[in-house]
Amino acid sequence: MTRLYFLFAFLANLLSCSLAIGQTKIDSLLPIRGFCIAAPQPKQLDTFIKFINEELAPRQVNTLILRVDFNYEFDSHPELRDSIALSKREVKKLVKACRQHNIRLIPQINLLGHQSWANKTTNLLRVYPDFDETPQVKMPEKYVWPNPDGLYCKSYCPLHPGVHGVVFGLVDEICEVFETDAFHAGMDEVFYIGHEKCPRCSGRDNAELFAGEVNLIRNHLAEKNRKLWIWGDRLIDGKTTGIGMWEGSFNNTYRAIDLIAKDVTICDWHYERPDQTAVYFATKGLSVITCPWRKPGFAVTQTQDMIKFRKSVTPVMKERFQGMMQTVWSGAGPFLDEFYGVKVNPDAGEDTASNCFRTLFGEIKRLSEAN
Repeated sequence: MTRLYFLFAFLANLLSCSLAIGQTKIDSLLPIRGFCIAAPQPKQLDTFIKFINEELAPRQVNTLILRVDFNYEFDSHPELRDSIALSKREVKKLVKACRQHNIRLIPQINLLGHQSWANKTTNLLRVYPDFDETPQVKMPEKYVWPNPDGLYCKSYCPLHPGVHGVVFGLVDEICEVFETDAFHAGMDEVFYIGHEKCPRCSGRDNAELFAGEVNLIRNHLAEKNRKLWIWGDRLIDGKTTGIGMWEGSFNNTYRAIDLIAKDVTICDWHYERPDQTAVYFATKGLSVITCPWRKPGFAVTQTQDMIKFRKSVTPVMKERFQGMMQTVWSGAGPFLDEFYGVKVNPDAGEDTASNCFRTLFGEIKRLSEAN
């Protein structure tokens, strides 16, 4: 009986060591292996937790960004809640599931830009219209692009004296309930900034305005030892690179790259080409994660590039190339339906977020086994 006990103990220890070695190996290859998606609505919660347990964890995903925005029953500003929103108890279920699998959970609320979508103003500017950078631009009944107002998404005015009292209340509360050490502020595709008709921002340098907002959020988070993550497109010169006005900046915010704190993590997204701008961010002293969406072939190329970057640079630079993150730009419900084959768009072919997710983490597994 004693021999049998020691045999089982030895085998258990051997298995534990093997798992630890495997984990160390993949961590060395790609420190961050992430997944970003809209936070599930309450009715999707159980299916999403199943997805965490059965799909994210086995693929060794170690970072989950949930785009919460107003999908939470905020106590600090209940007037900003969505009509259907996650409760504290439901968020704690997500926290527990992620903790069981050593997945770092990071909430996102879109700050600065993305305060509207199509013909609808989202909660912050709907409830606090005086925060609007461009109040003279009215939301159309039917949205089209391009349009005479240059309206893509509304922004709040970063210099409005009341905006951060509200915004930081939301940020602090969501970070507390998610028990997180980081926060994603979005800050992508900011087209309205430093507008000529804004009484506070007119005539100011857009790069300084953008950097000022990044650093203000970063410093607020740092007071409680939390880190800031943002999307990287506003820090890329869209004209000089030819990357364009969506994945890069045409309104001169790109110079903010030299003005923001170096401990801000950049999520570098490119969906139409596997542009190698991760090198640019790392050279500027910033940690960077490459983010594909729905092109499986590009996800493979981007993963191979990230690993190549980590192998071919100095030790100082290597630590800035942090890894890969799959992004999903539908709600959690439609993605889960697509992933589990409940509702599939036959016209999409291979270019879907679920297929990209499978391909990305299949390539990570292949490369980790090969190295």
